[in-house]
Parts: sequence; C-alpha cells; structure tokens
Amino acid sequence: MNRFARLLLRHGLAAALAPALALQAQDLNVYRGTQVAPEVERVYERGLEYLVKTQNEDGAFPGNYGHEPATAALSMLAMFAHGDDPNYGPYAKPIKRCLEYLLKSTDPGTGYIGSSMYNHGFSTLALAEAYGAVQDERIGPALKRAVELILTSQDKNRFKAWRYSPDSKDADSTVSGACFVALIAARNAGLRVPDSAIESALKFYTDCQNPGSGSIGYTPGSGANGMATTAIGVAVYAYARKKDQPTFIKALGALKKADDEALGGYPFYGEYYASQALFQSDVKAWETWNTKRVQKLADTQNDDGSWDASLGAPLSTAFGLLSIALSYRYLPIYER
Repeated sequence: MNRFARLLLRHGLAAALAPALALQAQDLNVYRGTQVAPEVERVYERGLEYLVKTQNEDGAFPGNYGHEPATAALSMLAMFAHGDDPNYGPYAKPIKRCLEYLLKSTDPGTGYIGSSMYNHGFSTLALAEAYGAVQDERIGPALKRAVELILTSQDKNRFKAWRYSPDSKDADSTVSGACFVALIAARNAGLRVPDSAIESALKFYTDCQNPGSGSIGYTPGSGANGMATTAIGVAVYAYARKKDQPTFIKALGALKKADDEALGGYPFYGEYYASQALFQSDVKAWETWNTKRVQKLADTQNDDGSWDASLGAPLSTAFGLLSIALSYRYLPIYER
C-alpha cells in the first residue's frame, strides 16, 4: 500500500480504495517495484502460516513469551511486511486478533502496554505501523498515549533513554532501541515527537560506544559485548537520518567487520536489527547479508514453518521473518 492509500484509509475512505486494493493483491511484486525471490516467498509464507495456525483466539500465542504483547506486535508486523492488505487480505483476521490483544494489554489510564518497556516499545511500533493502514478508530488514541508514555519515561530517566520500567533511572541500548524506533515510526505517522527526544537518545548511544572499536555496548562504559547492540546503534542513527555523524560511521564499520555469529546470545533478535542497520546504511552489504540469511532460515526452518530458539517458537519466528522482510520493502519504517 502506498502513502496515498494509507492516507485515504486514515481518513476513512477505505470503500473507495477497495477495487485498487484488490488489484494490488493480484500482483504485489510488480506493485512494489521489486522482484521477490521465490525462496524468500517460500520461507516467508511458511513462517506466516505457522503464526496463523498457532495464534490463539484472543490474539496471543502459545509457549515461551507467547502471551507477551511484543509477540503479538512483532507477528502483526511480520504480516504487514508481506504486503497484503491488512483489512481485506489473507491475514486480515490474524492481524485483527493481534491488534485486539495489544489493545487489551494496554492500561487505559497510562497507555502502558504489557509489563515492560520492551513490550511497550515493540507494541507502540506495531500501532504506529497500523495507524492509517488498519481500519480501527481505537488505534490513534492508543498510539498517542503509548508515545506520551515513552516520552515521559525518557524525561524521568537520567540517561534520557529507557530500561525495563517506565520509571527506570538507568538505561540500556536494547530496550532503548525498541522505544526509539517506535518514536521514529510514530513521528513518520504524523504524531508529534520533539527533536530533543531524538537527540537525547542518540547521545545515549554515543555514550555507549567503545571509542576504539566503534562498537556499541549495552550500557555507557560497558564496552563491546556483542554485535546486536552495535546493530541497534547503527539502526537508530540511520532512522534519525544522522548518517554523517562519527558515532554512526564508527559503529557501521564495526558492524560490517563482525562475524554473523557474533550477533549475541538471542538468535533472531540480533539479526532483526542487523538487517535494518545494513539496509539503511549500505544496500550492497545488505544484499549479500540477506542472501545468506535467507539460506540459513531455509535450512533451519521446521516442518511447521517455525524456528526454535530461546525466545520461543512464535517470537523467534516473528523475528526471523522480519529479519528478511526488507526483501519486500513494504513497511513504512523500512523506507530509506
């Protein structure tokens, strides 16, 4: 769906769009202007089939982390990223279930989604990507409250970043990544996000950088501890359109030198950010990385379409799909 279509949906003109959306569904690859490789489509559709089949009626998923709002949020993003119409396409019903679960998991007073800022950040990102694309008047108010909570949490934090609780006084680069990307997506969707919030968060990543290697650590002064945090640092600077800054340039250099196996102890999570970081920074490097990533996912995909990891099959599958979702180039947050 292009920006014009999304704008029309946001203003309630979905009926007028229905014929165009039906035409879009007939030939998505031509519409996107990019040819998606058959092996990508096979892997991706099998993963989506697993998520659809295992989703509970209430929108949650089974197993480890399955009832965390982040799992519903990331699964919904994986469905969005395939490019089918979210209101009438084959994944419209699962998307609606995910959305219902996110809204049900939201505190009506504070706007806090779930029980951690990890959940809140990924859920806010999902709401921002759904805003204007999914026909549901509840999304806008929920997104506004969610963004306000992220901003007030940052204001209270001495590092001007985020950690596990909205009231945390310390911060780390992983939770901050989830919250930061959510703010960028919300700003892209038309919500007000102060420049000062973006600049303060970027400074936190600079403070987390190892001045020698250029890698991004977990917390300020922690040094290098895996390429996942470096990938997050590269991605946040790229999304902020600050690719001329020394922090970004050094971190990208460190990321491109890293071995794929150095992405950290949570398989699929590091790759989720590495794909975004490389695509936003060096498309040629991303193409090489993506080819290897697709092959690895094809080789390790289970018969039911899932992938196993410490995060549990549903969440790992959502992260796995999103790590190759840039093959479709559909989600607004992925735009370069």
